[in-house]
Amino acid sequence: MRHTREQKRAELLKAAEAMIEEYLDWEEQTAKPNLTQIEAAVLKVRRQLSERMAEVAIEDQDAVQPAEAPLCPHCGERMRYKGQKGRTVESLVGTLRFKRGYYYCTHCKGGRFPPQQSA
Repeated sequence: MRHTREQKRAELLKAAEAMIEEYLDWEEQTAKPNLTQIEAAVLKVRRQLSERMAEVAIEDQDAVQPAEAPLCPHCGERMRYKGQKGRTVESLVGTLRFKRGYYYCTHCKGGRFPPQQSA
């Protein structure tokens, strides 16, 4: 089920607030931080927020939701839906962790995460 704009907004605001609190805690606990330390702390927050934004977008894609079982790209047999499986991907914005619908071919013994061509 797709999420509404307001649901995604609430999730992102919750994540951003937690990251800001973590940054403010760091700032209070770090006596006289230099520019390099401040930059590192700010970049950490930026990376975390970028990752979460991408995860929220990916989690709302059709590929996450159960779809009609695809045909195996190797043998052409209909693949079986095996539920949601965790996935970790290195992307331009950082490490993304999310769940997607996973399909398995009993004939070829191979799986995939549609719409991706192979897993």
